[in-house]
Amino acid sequence: MTAHVLLIEDEPNIAEAIRFILMRDGLKVSTHAGGADAIEVVRTAQPDLLILDVMLPGMSGFDILSALRADPQTEDLPVLMLSAKGQVRDRAAAKKAGVDAFMSKPFSNAEMLASVRALVPR
Repeated sequence: MTAHVLLIEDEPNIAEAIRFILMRDGLKVSTHAGGADAIEVVRTAQPDLLILDVMLPGMSGFDILSALRADPQTEDLPVLMLSAKGQVRDRAAAKKAGVDAFMSKPFSNAEMLASVRALVPR
C-alpha cells in the first residue's frame, strides 16, 4: 500500500516542488493551501504523514498542530513542520505543540526525502 502524504502549504511553487519530489519517490501526495479548514481536511484525508507550513492564511500551523494533537483521531499523526523563519522560538513552539520534525526553508530535496522517509510508515 502506498503511503499518503498531505501537504498543507500556501506557496504554490513550494507545494509543487515537494509534491513532485515525494511522488517521484512513490508516495501519494495531496495538497491544500489554507489554514482555516486544514483540520477538517486532515480528518477527511487521513494521511500517513502531514507536512505543515507554519504561516498559513486563516490559521497558523502551530494552532493547527495543537488542535490535531488534542484530537484522539489525529493525536498520533506524524507531522513535519516547515518554516521560512526557522528561528529558535519557532522550533521551540513547534516542539511544544508536538511536532515530530521541523525543517527550515529553503531545504534540499535530499533533506526533504530523508525527513519524510524517517516519518512515513512503509
